[in-house]
Amino acid sequence: MECKHFGSCGSCTLYRTDYATQLKDKEERVSALLAPFYRGAMGVFGSPDHHYRARAEFRIWHEGDHCDYAMGNLEKNGAVTIEMCPKVSLAIEKRMWPLLEKINDVPILKTKLFAVEFLATTTDACLITLLYHRRLESDWEEEAKKLESVLQCKILGRSRKQKVILSDEFVTEKLRIDGREVTYRHYESGFTQPNPAVNVKMIEWAITQAQKTGGGDFLESYCGLGNFTIPLSRYYDKVLATEVSKRSIYAAQENCVENDVDHIAFVRLSSEEMTEALTKVRDFTRLRGIDLDAYNFSTVLVDPPRAGLDEATTGLISGIESIIYISCNPETLARDLKQLTTTHQVEDAAIFDQFPHTGHIESGVLLRKR
Repeated sequence: MECKHFGSCGSCTLYRTDYATQLKDKEERVSALLAPFYRGAMGVFGSPDHHYRARAEFRIWHEGDHCDYAMGNLEKNGAVTIEMCPKVSLAIEKRMWPLLEKINDVPILKTKLFAVEFLATTTDACLITLLYHRRLESDWEEEAKKLESVLQCKILGRSRKQKVILSDEFVTEKLRIDGREVTYRHYESGFTQPNPAVNVKMIEWAITQAQKTGGGDFLESYCGLGNFTIPLSRYYDKVLATEVSKRSIYAAQENCVENDVDHIAFVRLSSEEMTEALTKVRDFTRLRGIDLDAYNFSTVLVDPPRAGLDEATTGLISGIESIIYISCNPETLARDLKQLTTTHQVEDAAIFDQFPHTGHIESGVLLRKR
């Protein structure tokens, strides 16, 4: 990927290194962290070099009567205006520059606008959220509706304690996974995987691990909108999936309907609450109608935030035969493996490069009970 802003924009920090070397360095870094627990071959799943990012947020920089997109600078002490961003998907790229022209041409769209967020799909759908430091009135809605038509997208406006939805607040993604089409509703402000090509590779790697576990019932913590849950569910009898975000659970339940899946129970519980429920420390009204005793979990998938697993959850999943651990922080993964490998052994591992040209890396391991 070539970008004129390498060295000034803080978004891509590995701009001096070619992509193949970046990927090799990431593999070596994760291999070193996992070396005490795993010495086998590691799967390496790279990304397209450009147009890979389906989510993006840009500041709006006002200079006199003109607006530009801006990003934080490399020194992290200011901002840099940008004229290109080759990492964003084609669905975003083809709209972001005409959008900026319209913003500059129409005062009601420009006034006190401070950021723009893009959420796109591989099928060319795009939701654009405009964020303001003022209340949005009917004159804004009128111009924003024109934008929807011109850009062939969905527009949403936000200001303090206000959300203006002109058509929908989601886009519908369709991904080919494991030989089947899977449909996801991705909501504005909800968590979605940013790199669709690598996300498919990550889900298919998890499916490969699921096929080794021999069926039974499946437990998932940090399930989000069902990104892993729905495609993996076909390999299990019953599925219980938990997530703390109310919006994500709502989307996950909609995605079950979209994919004609009826054997998943999505429940709004944090990881700690899930552990309390399954160990019968505490009852939850949110579990009304769900018989926890009916589940016999053979496999658990966890996809925690950067902080990794809490101690209670680590203890809970240590009693389950197979663990698929997806990690966005290899350091906390290595920390958690110190405890998990007292009961399990790592049988497979992989890295997934969701964020090329940065130091960030996703990884995954399969653990089986000793």
